[in-house]
Amino acid sequence: MQTVTLADFLQQNWFWAALAVGSGVFLLFDMLRARADTSLLTPTQATLLINREEPLVIDLRTQGEFDKGRLNDARNIAQADLSARLSDLQNYKTRPILLYCATGMRSAASVKLMREAGFEKVFHLQGGLMEWEKANLPVTRKRTKK
Repeated sequence: MQTVTLADFLQQNWFWAALAVGSGVFLLFDMLRARADTSLLTPTQATLLINREEPLVIDLRTQGEFDKGRLNDARNIAQADLSARLSDLQNYKTRPILLYCATGMRSAASVKLMREAGFEKVFHLQGGLMEWEKANLPVTRKRTKK
């Protein structure tokens, strides 16, 4: 029986070892980046924020997406219109605001815009409405009054 040392194994499988190390570094970097982003909330954390602090909840999706289902009491401001509508939100500069979209991409970009405009407590939902629904949290499909 031939024994294989770790050095022999790594020498023979250097590509796989490098791939494993690279993947580990990427996962570690992603985990640290997510921890540093204090605006990012899981669906559970967002539920706690909604129940404890009653934030303004803004759905950044289009009107058509909004009509198909949304968080209860959410206000629809499409991301494309957000910068033009910031003046409508001046009363919320020091109050909590929860942003969400379909997957979390639009809301992540909008957090930066709102913080630069002086909004202090802006959060966004990790994974957007998709993660919210995956966590079996309630979505309303009631028609809004126009």
